[in-house]
Amino acid sequence: VDFAPKPIPGDWNGSGCHVNYSTRETRTEGTGWEAMQKQIKKLGDKHMEHITAYGEGNERRLTGAHETAPMDKFSWGVANRGSSVRVPRTVPIEKCGYYEDRRPASNMDPYIVTAKLVKTTL
Repeated sequence: VDFAPKPIPGDWNGSGCHVNYSTRETRTEGTGWEAMQKQIKKLGDKHMEHITAYGEGNERRLTGAHETAPMDKFSWGVANRGSSVRVPRTVPIEKCGYYEDRRPASNMDPYIVTAKLVKTTL
């Protein structure tokens, strides 16, 4: 078993460990969408700090191709599988929910990634 994000070179997307994340604020009906956008901005401000903690070899996976965002550029979007952070299509409609950090590699440490998300967004 190999947990590397892209153990075999080639024209394919590799393996990520996307993290679905929400807080009480993002799940609050009516105001969650606004809270989520503020949290995502904070993630963008600390993008490279997060990238360095999100797994080894991630540069082979986060190329901007194959439904990944480039490693050196933060982006987010609704239903955008090619962004750093993806917001489900239902969130702007329901005004609350969760978002998905698509940057962590398959060999990430879940405790480190969770700590980074919590420390950055709360």
